[in-house]
Amino acid sequence: MSLKVFLELVEIKAKTASVLPFLIGLCYSWYNYGTLNIGYVIIYFIAMFIFNMAVDMLDNYNDYHKATDVHDYKDKTNIIGRENLDDKLVLKWLTVMIIVSAIMGIALAAKVGWPLLWMGMFCYFVGIFYSSGPKPLSSLPLGEVFSGFTMGFMISLICVYLNSYETFIWNWVTIGSIALISLPNTLWIANLMLANNLCDLDEDEKNNRFTLVHYIKREGAKKLFVGLNIIAFLAIVLAVVLGIAPWTMLLTLLIVPFVMKETKKLMAVQIKSQTFICAVKILAIGAFVQVVTFVLGMF
Repeated sequence: MSLKVFLELVEIKAKTASVLPFLIGLCYSWYNYGTLNIGYVIIYFIAMFIFNMAVDMLDNYNDYHKATDVHDYKDKTNIIGRENLDDKLVLKWLTVMIIVSAIMGIALAAKVGWPLLWMGMFCYFVGIFYSSGPKPLSSLPLGEVFSGFTMGFMISLICVYLNSYETFIWNWVTIGSIALISLPNTLWIANLMLANNLCDLDEDEKNNRFTLVHYIKREGAKKLFVGLNIIAFLAIVLAVVLGIAPWTMLLTLLIVPFVMKETKKLMAVQIKSQTFICAVKILAIGAFVQVVTFVLGMF
């Protein structure tokens, strides 16, 4: 297996969805707690990144084995079939990666407290059963919720906890504040899956995957996509108003025209090879600018 094929197998291009929520967690920790436990967050980042790669590898593995014979997805679209990869080798790789990341997580939990273990177990449950089992989470109407909540919110929450575990208070104010600062990422990640399901609607139905788009139809999914983008920007404004983020984060609003342009493209045509990239761009640019403008206000 070449490096290029491996990177496609683990969907390295999609890692923005995990790295930027991690960075938001770092920014929030420093701005609101004034502490960074560098050693712990480095271990966490490595474990998180390894597990995220394993999950995407598992998604491809399960999609390969669950594909029906209605069309040529298994042999020509899925990377395992297209590149003639040994599926047993893929399974060994992802198993080792999951175990390694879990060991790192358990070691961290032993140092900073068992709340980390419970949060990690939830994330592992969602990651593994996102595409596994008789009813994968990704094939259910709540797939967008699970992906957005786990990657957008939980990654940031764990990061904040690691940096402030000695003084971290488990109450609604603390959790609500972290949820608010991570809400743009949560919604943009949910929109990423929503856009994916919009583009894959016909293919998903042929493979007996009935996602949210199947139930609310294309027009409903389009309206939801637009609505989540609007809420994401409102969350940024509210975070600044409440004082949990610096005023410079309001500069993120400068990308509203860009988001509107990309949204219009996706609303016009839902073809994966042409317009799915619009949702990817919104997540990447939106989350990146949020991090940069947050950092600017910390100096």
